[in-house]
Amino acid sequence: MTTTRRAFGALATGVAGAALAALVPAQTASAAARQRPERHRPGRLIARDDFRHGLGQWATELQDGGSVTASRGVLEIDVPSGATVWFKRKLRGPYVLEYTATPVSEGGVNDRVSDLNNFWNATDVRSPEDIFATHRGGALDEYDHLTTYYAGYGANTNTTTRLRRYVGEAGVRPLVFDYTEPLLTANEPNRVRIVSNGSTVQWWNNGRLVFDFVDQDPYTSGHFAFRTVWSHFRITDFRVRELRQRP
Repeated sequence: MTTTRRAFGALATGVAGAALAALVPAQTASAAARQRPERHRPGRLIARDDFRHGLGQWATELQDGGSVTASRGVLEIDVPSGATVWFKRKLRGPYVLEYTATPVSEGGVNDRVSDLNNFWNATDVRSPEDIFATHRGGALDEYDHLTTYYAGYGANTNTTTRLRRYVGEAGVRPLVFDYTEPLLTANEPNRVRIVSNGSTVQWWNNGRLVFDFVDQDPYTSGHFAFRTVWSHFRITDFRVRELRQRP
């Protein structure tokens, strides 16, 4: 499939325009990987969950119910509409976050194969000291008041893969990158790696650099979440490590 990649420049006015004043040049993911070699290595373990002891480290926001469980090494999200599953601990960069997510297609009512999405370095401008002090019910527009990065991999019924940079304004979700591939494959694992390293923002999948963004006004701390819509995922091996400069 031919890759469509569009890098959108700064908006003309407002906070969103200032935030997106400079984007990395449009290029393929493989080219980005060659041009920006890894200069850091994972260091001390900051956080992890083996998903054997319930949801104690997580907070769920469900639009229309569904099931979110953590047992026997798997975080399972099986939902009929919007769902956000927050890691309760606030993270501060530089860090690398990793997990494996498999979209389930076994004939279940929610087995749609769509929307492997993430928020990270998220803060709610209405309660900046505590993201959980503001109620949200799982519908996507309820997250417009976040300042955050948002990756949507295989979204819109597995037709788009996008990076957005939310700026905390209702109805404003600036689009940074927009692809028509790569997309999800049913029952195939996605080994995701998120790099938060100052102005460097990266989202990898199965060793491929999908999003490579240089943010001149970066979000360097905040909360991480799994986000999906009408889908069924099994997630394993969640861990976060600090990044160290290579010698």
